[in-house]
Amino acid sequence: MATQSAQFPLPAMLKDAFVAALVALALAAPILGMKTEAVPAGAMGIAGQGLILVQRWDVVAIAVALVFVGRLLLNVWWRRRIAARAPGPSFASRIGSVLTGKTPYFAFAMVLAAVTMPMMPFADRYIVDLGILVLTYVMLGWGLNIVVGLAGLLDLGYVAFYAVGAYSFALLAIHFDFSFWVALPLSGLVAAFWGILLGFPVLRLRGDYLAIVTLAFGEMVRIVLLNWYQFTGGPNGLSNIPRPSLFGLQFSPDDEGSFHAFFGIEYDPVHRIIFLYYVIFGLALLTNWVTLRLRRLPVGRAWEALREDEIACRSLGINVRNTKLTAFAIGAMFGGVAGCFFATRQGFISPESFVFIESAMILAIVVLGGLGSQLGVAIAASVMIGAFEIFREVREFRLLAYGGAMVLIMVWRPRGLIAERKPSITLGGERRAIGANMVGEGHG
Repeated sequence: MATQSAQFPLPAMLKDAFVAALVALALAAPILGMKTEAVPAGAMGIAGQGLILVQRWDVVAIAVALVFVGRLLLNVWWRRRIAARAPGPSFASRIGSVLTGKTPYFAFAMVLAAVTMPMMPFADRYIVDLGILVLTYVMLGWGLNIVVGLAGLLDLGYVAFYAVGAYSFALLAIHFDFSFWVALPLSGLVAAFWGILLGFPVLRLRGDYLAIVTLAFGEMVRIVLLNWYQFTGGPNGLSNIPRPSLFGLQFSPDDEGSFHAFFGIEYDPVHRIIFLYYVIFGLALLTNWVTLRLRRLPVGRAWEALREDEIACRSLGINVRNTKLTAFAIGAMFGGVAGCFFATRQGFISPESFVFIESAMILAIVVLGGLGSQLGVAIAASVMIGAFEIFREVREFRLLAYGGAMVLIMVWRPRGLIAERKPSITLGGERRAIGANMVGEGHG
C-alpha cells in the first residue's frame, strides 16, 4: 500500500490539477465569462442600437472543472505508465500501427466511401457541400505535405499560393473570358512561378527563420490583394466568377445547352454541387497520385534527404538549391489549383478568404496527420474540417475544441496520427538479391 501511494502521490496530483484549474480560470474568465450582445433600439431603455455585457460564469465553471478533471486523469495515466517497468504500446500507438499495416485497405475504403457519399440517402446539399470543403483541405494538406512533410521546409505562408491560384482564375475569367478548365492548369503554373520566387530568397534559411520569411510572404500577398484596388478589387473582391461546365453543358435552369435538358431530367441545383464534389475529388486524387509517384523518383528521395540532414544532403552531391525550388514550386502548384477550384465554387473571392489562420489550419492538418503521411493528412482533414462542424452553432467554442484536439494528439501521438511510414526505397532486399546472384555465379 505504501509503494502504491508512493507511485501515485494523491496530494501532489491534486495540487498540480488545482494549479492547472487556476490557470484555466484566469484565461476563461475574460474570454468565456463575458460576452457582448447587440440590443435592438428601444429595448432596455436604449434609444439606439447598443451592446450589453452578458456574464456566463456557469460556462467558466464547466471549463475549469473539465481542466481540473482532465489534468488529474492525465497525471494518473502518466504515473501508471512510468510505474510499469516494460510498458506495452499505447492504445494510440496500436491504432497507428493497425492503420499503417492496413494502409491499402483503409485507403481503398476511404476512396470508396468518398465516391459513393453523394449517392447516399442522407447526403443532402449541406452534406455534399461539406464534403467539397473537406476535400479542398485534403488537397491543400497534400500540397503542403510536399514542402513540410517530405522536404522538411516549414512554410507558414502556404495560403498565399492558394490566393494566387484563386485570383489568377478570377482575373483570367473576368478580363479574358477563360473557362475553368483552361484556367485550371494556368493557375497552377502561376502559383508554381510564385513558389519559385519565394524559394530563391530562402535558399539559405532553415527552421524558424524560414517560417518567419514564409509567414511574411503570405501577409505580403494578402496586403497587396487588399490594397491594389484597380487590379484585384481590393476589399470588395471579385464577383461573377464563372462556374465550370461538363463538356460544355451548363448547370443552369435554362433549357438551352444545360445539363438537365441534355439528359432529359428535371433541373435540380444539387446537380451542380455534386458535379463540383467530383471535380475536387478528382483533383485531390490527382494530387495524391503525383505525390506518390514523385516520392519514388530521384527528386522525391532528394526531398527526404534534405528533410533528414541538409549538410549530409550536400555532401552526397545533391543540388540543395534545385531540391528546395522543386519542393516549393510543386507544392505551390497544387495550392494554386485548389485556389482555382475555390474561386469557381464560391463565385466570389476577397482577401478575407486568405488570412493567416488558413495557413495555420493547413499546417495543423499536416502535422496532426503525420509528416509525410498521405493517409494521415486525409484523416486529419476529415476530422478537423468535417467533424468540428458540430461546433458551428457555438462558434466561440470552435477554437477551444481545435486547441483541445491538438493537445490530445500531441500527448498521445506526438508524431501525428500515422507517424510510421515505409521508406521510398530500401536497399536490404537489393543487397540480398545481389548476394544470391553472386553465390549462384560462383557455383556456376
